Amino acid sequence: MADAQDAQDARDVRRIVEDTLTEAELEWENPAPGSYVVKLPGTRKLFTTLSLRLGRHSLSLNAFVVRHPDENEAGVHRWLLERNLKLYGVGYAIDPLGDIYLAGKLPLAAVTPEELDRLLGSVLEAADGDFNTLLELGFASAIRREYAWRVSRGESTRNLDAFRNLTRKTEPETAPGPEPETAPGPETAPGPGTAPERG
Repeated sequence: MADAQDAQDARDVRRIVEDTLTEAELEWENPAPGSYVVKLPGTRKLFTTLSLRLGRHSLSLNAFVVRHPDENEAGVHRWLLERNLKLYGVGYAIDPLGDIYLAGKLPLAAVTPEELDRLLGSVLEAADGDFNTLLELGFASAIRREYAWRVSRGESTRNLDAFRNLTRKTEPETAPGPEPETAPGPETAPGPGTAPERG
């Protein structure tokens, strides 16, 4: 009897999840029964990939935010723990590689269209809203290198405008001279760690 009720609960939750995602006009797929991959569009972060997994007793959420910080790891982790106090339904976590995720879990009985919509909003608000702060805290040197490399090549720095507080320190005080005849060396060329967001 309990197994039959569990199966019915799972069917009800699947319907709620699928209807909510469709009504929100989100891009999503259902790679396996009870498993959903959702793309949440953002403004600072192009999109956040959210995984929803339906278990026997709960619905779990997991969203990749940013890869392992290049620097200031302790400062990043402290900021995440303090930020967790203000989040609804989800919290920051790290995986064995040190990559940063948002994770949450909801009992099946609590899954309603309204609650799911609220959790989707919480994930998006955190992943997108905190993205630039996390980059500043954990990837400042990579941002400065990228900026200097682009300036040296005369390339646009427009998408680094949000990090002016970091790049101001690397801006030349006088007008740049002629374009160098050789390509930038490894100390100025962007290398591994200049693209903190993956996938």
